[in-house]
Amino acid sequence: MNFNIRGQNIHLTDALKDYSIKKIGRLERYFEAPPSTDVHVTLSVSKTLQTIEVTIPLPGVLLRAEERHDDLYAAIDLVTEKLERQIRKHKTKVNRKFRQDGGLRTLFREGTEGSSATALRQLEDEDDLELVRTKKFNLKPMDIEEAILQMNMVGHSFFVFANAENEQVNVVYRRNDGKYGLIEPNT
Repeated sequence: MNFNIRGQNIHLTDALKDYSIKKIGRLERYFEAPPSTDVHVTLSVSKTLQTIEVTIPLPGVLLRAEERHDDLYAAIDLVTEKLERQIRKHKTKVNRKFRQDGGLRTLFREGTEGSSATALRQLEDEDDLELVRTKKFNLKPMDIEEAILQMNMVGHSFFVFANAENEQVNVVYRRNDGKYGLIEPNT
């Protein structure tokens, strides 16, 4: 894996770069052949929180994880664990869906050290998608500002509404930075 490490509002020391490469580089053990893609790592500091974002584009899969912590080294450890879970989860999905040889199944190694049958069973249980509630409601036409106010009133992190301007179903959501985002369909 080729590492592309950059920093925002932080001076990247050699120790920080080496630690990131060492920890994230351990993910290579999950692959049959070491991926030749670039691993994009962004380290940033805002106020007291330190953030690491890691993106690993693979054939047919995009692994991405982000972690915030007051200690950057702890954030690197946490983001590596998150990526390991994603790889194991995707590997179980691939093995379950594609029983034939070839394709994405050959991307991941069969036996990885440190993984036990219990951990794989637990991941398979996490993989089961269980719908626990269905909710129906009338879409009242409103503008974006009113939708944001409604979302804040009900205390949710997103709100589905009919946009009064274009009469389409839209979603407003609260971003991690505290600002708001809008999802609208492509027409």
